[in-house]
Amino acid sequence: MPIRLAVLLSGSGTTLQNLIDKQERHELDVEIVGVIGSKPDAYGLERARSHGIPERAICRRDCDDQAAFNTAVWQEIRAHRADLVVLAGYMLLLEVPADYKDRIMNVHPALIPSFCGHKMYGHHVHQAVLDYGARISGATVHFVDEMYDHGPIILQESVPVLQDDTADTLAERVQALERKLYPQAIQLFAEGRLRVEGRKVRIL
Repeated sequence: MPIRLAVLLSGSGTTLQNLIDKQERHELDVEIVGVIGSKPDAYGLERARSHGIPERAICRRDCDDQAAFNTAVWQEIRAHRADLVVLAGYMLLLEVPADYKDRIMNVHPALIPSFCGHKMYGHHVHQAVLDYGARISGATVHFVDEMYDHGPIILQESVPVLQDDTADTLAERVQALERKLYPQAIQLFAEGRLRVEGRKVRIL
C-alpha cells in the first residue's frame, strides 16, 4: 500500500510537481493526501488544486503566536493521517512532535553541514558556495529536527562547481540532483528501508 504523504511548501511547488509526476508514472509508492502552504498565494497550492489534492494555506500572521501556528499545522497534517511529511521549499521552522520524529524530510541544495542553517536557502546557498570558492556542491536529503538543516542525513550526492558558474547555472545542476534524490529517499521510507541510529541513517 502507498504511504500517505503531506507536502508543506511556501513557493511555486516545483518539488511538489516532481513528486506528483513520479506518483502518476507509478515510480513512487505514495498518495499525496494534502498540501499546506505558508502563504495563500503560493503557486504550489494551485498545482495541488489542479491535481485534485486537498490544499490549505496556514499563515503564521493569522495565528496568535508560534504555538498556535504549530498547533494549526499539525492538526491539518493529522487530519490527513499522513505517514510522512515532506518539506518542499517550506520557509518556516517546523516544530517536531514526538509522534512525527523521523517522519519529516527536507532537501537542502548543498552538502550539509556546509552552507546550511537559518536564512541559507535557494540562491543564497549557491552564491555562498561560489563566494567561498568551493569546488563541489550538491544536495542533501535529511530527516528534520528542531534546528535548520540539522537532522540525520538520508542521501547526499555532489556536483562539480565549474569555473564560469553563476548562482543560476550551479542551481540548475543542484536542482536536477534534488529531483532525483528526494523521490529516492521517500521511496526508501515507503519501503520501510530507513533506520535512524543516532545521527546516522542506515539503508536496509
